[in-house]
Amino acid sequence: MTKVRQDAWSHEDDLLLAETVLRHIREGSTQLDAFEEVGDKLNRTGAACGFRWNAIVRKKYIQAIEIAKKQRKQMKRAQQKRPRIWQPAAVGETLHQSPALEMDMEMEMGNSDEDIIIQPFTPAPFTPRFEQETGLSVPDVIQFLQNLQTDDQSSKRLRRENEALQLQVSSLESQIKGLEKELASIKREHQAMEEDYQSIIGIMERARRMTFLQEDEESKSPTFKMDKNGNLEKLAK
Repeated sequence: MTKVRQDAWSHEDDLLLAETVLRHIREGSTQLDAFEEVGDKLNRTGAACGFRWNAIVRKKYIQAIEIAKKQRKQMKRAQQKRPRIWQPAAVGETLHQSPALEMDMEMEMGNSDEDIIIQPFTPAPFTPRFEQETGLSVPDVIQFLQNLQTDDQSSKRLRRENEALQLQVSSLESQIKGLEKELASIKREHQAMEEDYQSIIGIMERARRMTFLQEDEESKSPTFKMDKNGNLEKLAK
């Protein structure tokens, strides 16, 4: 069945993811197996579950993860304290034991052949020390680094966009300062023109008044006429 991507994670989905991962950590399993198990239950991909765990859910269970790791170590120590089982060598090989090791085996198992438990040799599954100590598998680390690289690329893109916006803001501020200077210059010119206009209006007003005064004076001054005897005679207006 093809798994369908679902974008919405509910609280129950996050809780199931956390419980499954913590259980796998306690049992000495890998988180990758936990992601696959949750993906089968929620019809999601293991990568989607891993991304959700590393990006969102893991931050809420830091203390629980440490407790699960301690429980895993306690389980390993308990297993190591169990009586060791003698395993025969493979066919064609000779088992060489040191005297001290043989003495330990005799003390633990007893001298009787009935106390010796023999079972076929089965190599234990190899778990890297890194996974044992951290509980993270190599795919988990790769996924985390890929997410970190994606975040770094997003940060670089946002930083470039921010720098471009800052340049635009600086350019607009320079334009605003230039326009403010032009506006101040226009205001000064307008004020000078206004003063010149008022001066012209005042000159024209004084000239008009002077014209009226001259006409009045001319109309009021008397007019004389010389008669036959050489005397001046005032003419009536």
